[in-house]
Amino acid sequence: MFYYFNFLSFLAQPAFFLLSIFTSIAQNSYIRSKFFGMSISVKHLTKYYGDQAAVDNISFEAKNGEILGFLGPNGAGKSTTMKIITGFIPASEGEVEVCGHNIKAHPMKVRQLVGYLPEHNPLYLDMYVKEYLDFVGKVYKIEGRKARIDEMIEMVGLQREQHKQIGALSKGYRQRVGLAQAMIHNPAVLILDEPTSGLDPNQLEDIRALIKRIGKEKTVMLSTHIMQEVEAVCDRVIIIKNGTLVANESASSLQQSTDTQVVYVEFEGNVSRNQLSKITTIRKVEEVGTNSFLLEANLDNDIRKIIAQYAKEKDLLILTLRKEEKSLEEVFKQLTK
Repeated sequence: MFYYFNFLSFLAQPAFFLLSIFTSIAQNSYIRSKFFGMSISVKHLTKYYGDQAAVDNISFEAKNGEILGFLGPNGAGKSTTMKIITGFIPASEGEVEVCGHNIKAHPMKVRQLVGYLPEHNPLYLDMYVKEYLDFVGKVYKIEGRKARIDEMIEMVGLQREQHKQIGALSKGYRQRVGLAQAMIHNPAVLILDEPTSGLDPNQLEDIRALIKRIGKEKTVMLSTHIMQEVEAVCDRVIIIKNGTLVANESASSLQQSTDTQVVYVEFEGNVSRNQLSKITTIRKVEEVGTNSFLLEANLDNDIRKIIAQYAKEKDLLILTLRKEEKSLEEVFKQLTK
């Protein structure tokens, strides 16, 4: 019996050893970020301007290789949050870590790990494109600056503009210069505040493709008012309203998480909007074409069954009946109105 218990004790030792390792990882933010790939960790972040809370006790995380869309109406606290993460302004309360480094304890290390494109792109308009990128490269003490500058110019599509003065560039090309300076030191985290502002449709496509490519190996946090952009490039969406967090999930999950269902139906015979409005379960009827409607109802019952039964009773033929997803724009309006 004695040997049996000793044997069990021997088997248990590796388990206790592993448990102690995982406990250490959970307690050490730097190891946790490396082990679990968390590049941004925001906990109970608050920022006051006088008595007003621009950011009010928000918490979220972003993983390595994730593109995070940061949405909210004007004045919601998006830019303030981004400025705090980059170390541009201090928080009033809460903690921010970038790749395991606390921004209060290691501000310079965090600045080395982050690339930042602010909402109002601050450029020296009297400098030339390559001259400006060389200046930024010197600030970051980048070795092999010439090769890195050439790489950035090609990456953001500035080949034809590289010898021009920044003040002579269009707004779209100035945005590209801003993106190049944000990435020139090869940061682990990119914070982009309205990165596609001022770009034409062709430039939009190029920059979105670039962001998606970068997002495979870095953490990208971007704010935008263009919902199609979020759907095209973002893995996850955070929405804030009046400084508080109201959503934190994938765009597809957000579109499915509303408290209503919407159905598109097209009839062969004549049907009026008033007739459909009399169905008790339907909250809203929108006529979108000849005998075609969008119907909105609560989630209590599948509205398609109710419409099929209604058509049978009224001897109507249904040509099309399908469930519609709410657009991200509609969800955004619902959460922030």
